[in-house]
Amino acid sequence: MAVTDTPSAPARRSPGMVGRLRAMLNGPSEASLTRRLAGTIFIIRVVSAGLAYLAQILLARWMGGSDYGVYVYVWTWVLLLGSMMDFGISASAQKIIPEYRASGDQARLRGFLSGSRWMTFIVAALIAAGLAGLVRLLSPWIDAATTVPLYIGCLTLPAFVVANTQDGIARSHDWMRLGLMPQFIVRQSLIIGFTAGAFALGFHLSAAIAMLASTAAVWIAMIGQMIVLNRRLGTVVAPGPKQHDFRGWLAVSLPILLVESFYLLLSYTDVLVLQQFRSSEEVGVYFAVVKTLALVSFIHYAMSATTAHRFTEYHAAGDRERLSAYVTHAIKWTFWPSLAATLVLLAFGKPMLWLFGPQFVTGYSIMFIAAVGLVVRSAIGPVERLLNMLGHQHACASAYALAFGMNVALCFALVPRYGGHGAAAATSMSLAFETVLLFWIVRRRLDLHVLAFGKQRTPT
Repeated sequence: MAVTDTPSAPARRSPGMVGRLRAMLNGPSEASLTRRLAGTIFIIRVVSAGLAYLAQILLARWMGGSDYGVYVYVWTWVLLLGSMMDFGISASAQKIIPEYRASGDQARLRGFLSGSRWMTFIVAALIAAGLAGLVRLLSPWIDAATTVPLYIGCLTLPAFVVANTQDGIARSHDWMRLGLMPQFIVRQSLIIGFTAGAFALGFHLSAAIAMLASTAAVWIAMIGQMIVLNRRLGTVVAPGPKQHDFRGWLAVSLPILLVESFYLLLSYTDVLVLQQFRSSEEVGVYFAVVKTLALVSFIHYAMSATTAHRFTEYHAAGDRERLSAYVTHAIKWTFWPSLAATLVLLAFGKPMLWLFGPQFVTGYSIMFIAAVGLVVRSAIGPVERLLNMLGHQHACASAYALAFGMNVALCFALVPRYGGHGAAAATSMSLAFETVLLFWIVRRRLDLHVLAFGKQRTPT
C-alpha cells in the first residue's frame, strides 16, 4: 500500500499549463488524436511555410522583380491546374478508402490504391501535352519571357498530380508526415538547393531556370514518396486480386472536384487577374503578402486534412452524436488558432515583407484587407469537407461556384483601379459570401449550427 499510495500525492497538484496541454494532446479520445494529427500537419505546414518564405525571398532578390513576377505567374498556374487534374481523387480518397475498409471490400481497395495513381498520371500527362500545344498555338500573343517557363510548367503537372493523389491515400491511413512532407518539406528544400546552386555557379536566375529547378524538385519528391508509400501499404493491405471501379471512383470524385476546383479558382483568381492589369513587380508584391498570410490558411488546411475521413467513418457507422461533437471540436480548433495567428502576422507583417526587399513593404496595408476574409472563413471550420464526406458535394460546389463568380466580377471591377488592394478586397468579400452560403447549407441540410460561437445541434 505504501508503494502505491506514495506517488498519488503529486497527482493532486494542479497540472499547470504544460500539464493541461500535454493531457489535451495525449489523451485517448478521438479529439486528442485529431489534435495530435492536426498539430503534426500544422507543424509541417509551418516549416514548409518557412522554407517557402525563404525560397520566395531568395528568388525575389536573386531574380529581380520582373523575372520573379513571371515565375509567380507560371507557378500559380501549375498549382491551380495541378490541384484540379486529379479529378478530386486526392480528396475523395478520404471517403472511398474508409468505406472500402468498413465494408471489407479488399479487392476494390487494392485496385484503388494502385489504379487511382495510374489513372491520374496518364490523364495528367495527356492534358499537359495538350496545354503545351496550346502554349505553342498562342505563343505569338504571349510575352516571350513567359513562353518557355509555361512549357516547363507543363512538364511539372503529371508528377504534381500523382503527388496529390498519394497525399490523399496517405492521409486516409493517418500517415500525415508521409502525405505532406514530400510535397511541403522535401520539395521546398530541393527548390532552394537547386536555385542556390544555379546562382552560386553564376547562372542568371531567370524565370525559366527557376521553373526547371521547381520541376526537378516536384518529380524527385513524388518518386521518393511513391517508394515509401508502396512499402507501407504492403504492410497493411494483404496482396490479392484487384478490382478497378473507375466509374464508381469518378462518381464520387467529380462532384468533389467541382468543389475543389471552385475553391482553387477562388484562391488564385486575384493573382491571375492582377497579372492582366498590373506590372509583374506589383504581382510579386501581392504574392509576398499572400505568402505571409499563408499561416492562417494552414490551420484550416490542417483540420480539414485530419477530419475528413473521420466524418466518413462516423457517418457510415450511424453515430450522429459522435459526429456532431466532432464537428464542434473541429470548428473551434480552426477558428481560435486562426484568429491568434492573424493578429500575430498583422503585428509583424511589415518587417516580414521587408525580408523580400524594401519595395515589398508597400503591400503591408493589403494584409489587413486580405486577413478579413481568412478569419471570417475560419469561423465555420472545415464544413466543406463535412458536406463532401456526407454526400452533399453538389450543394457545396454550388456555393463555391457562386463565390467564385462573385470573386471574378469583383476582381475585374476593382483590380484595374485599386490594384492589389482591390484584389484583396474582392477575395475577402467573396470568402465572406461563401462562408454565409456554407453556414446556411449545413444548417438546412444537417441541422447543425456550424459557427465557432454558440451551441451545435445534433444532425438529423
